[in-house]
Amino acid sequence: MKGRVERLIELMPEAEIDVALVTDLVNVRYLTGYDGSNGIAVVGPRTRAFATDFRYIEQAAEQVHPSFARASASLDLLESVVDLVPPGAVRLGFDDAHMPVRQHARLRDLLPGRVELVPAGGLVERIRAVKEPDEVQHIRTAAQLADAAFERIIRDGLIGRTEREVAVALEHDMRERGARRPSFDSIVAAGPHGALPHAQPRDVPIRAGDLVVIDWGAELDGYCSDCTRTVAAGEPSEEAREVYELVLSAQLAGLKDVRAGRGGREVDAVARALIEAAGHGEHFGHGLGHGVGLDIHEAPRLSQRSEDILVPGNVVTVEPGVYLAGRFGVRIEDLVVVTEEGSEVLNGLSKRLLSTN
Repeated sequence: MKGRVERLIELMPEAEIDVALVTDLVNVRYLTGYDGSNGIAVVGPRTRAFATDFRYIEQAAEQVHPSFARASASLDLLESVVDLVPPGAVRLGFDDAHMPVRQHARLRDLLPGRVELVPAGGLVERIRAVKEPDEVQHIRTAAQLADAAFERIIRDGLIGRTEREVAVALEHDMRERGARRPSFDSIVAAGPHGALPHAQPRDVPIRAGDLVVIDWGAELDGYCSDCTRTVAAGEPSEEAREVYELVLSAQLAGLKDVRAGRGGREVDAVARALIEAAGHGEHFGHGLGHGVGLDIHEAPRLSQRSEDILVPGNVVTVEPGVYLAGRFGVRIEDLVVVTEEGSEVLNGLSKRLLSTN
């Protein structure tokens, strides 16, 4: 596989730019290896330059790929762009998805007239969507760590503990196992609260008979994992079992359909059709899944509006759900990587309806 910078350079003619200014820190890390909180990169066919301020000079010396020339700049890194852009007339692509209007105006004031600013957002993200083998392994390892933390939480039981206590314990366990941080704020939502797809944990005890939606992930070596399981605290109702089996059937169908050449909209439709046929279409309001990598949400998307086509190296979630207001919610989510032969699920947890005390 070609290097990341080389793949970015190949996209530049399509974007009608000569050089790319990379300011989003996740993209900077992806291209250069630097994970500090202040850094920019300028990339072109004959230009590879990186700048940071005095606080990160030593860190940059250790982390930034040696193909990049390193420069020390003021805290306002935009001032350094003038020196990093190559001579002559230049079309400089900037990430309009991440750069605020005020920064754009300042950049325009700083640059000489020979430099034309061209909106070119999303180029690095397109490259990031196709994971290299080592990236897939990082995500797999993060998923395995998160799996182990979840299994410990379930062994300790849920009934009587508050949603917040469970979330804190889960995140603490992941850190103990080596995670830098949770890859997002964990969701633990019991009973009717589980009908909120993005519920925040409350200081409310989990009761016997509740279905509990747990959505969590670990960030390890910069890469994120993402998983959801719905667990029964005690004995679930018959309705809860039926809805769980429906969501599981939709999730398995979606997983089976993830393969190279399939559109994100098509995969979403396969899972959604089962839920709609059971009369719960209006209770599944979000997309089927999203890409995961250095960010917890990135390309490609599996949704009704997606224009993405899956290719080998994509890592996506498959996470259908049914949310019944005032009663309960069910969501089941796995991470899956698209391969040349089909796909591989990166999570190792059982998907049968677990019942815990």
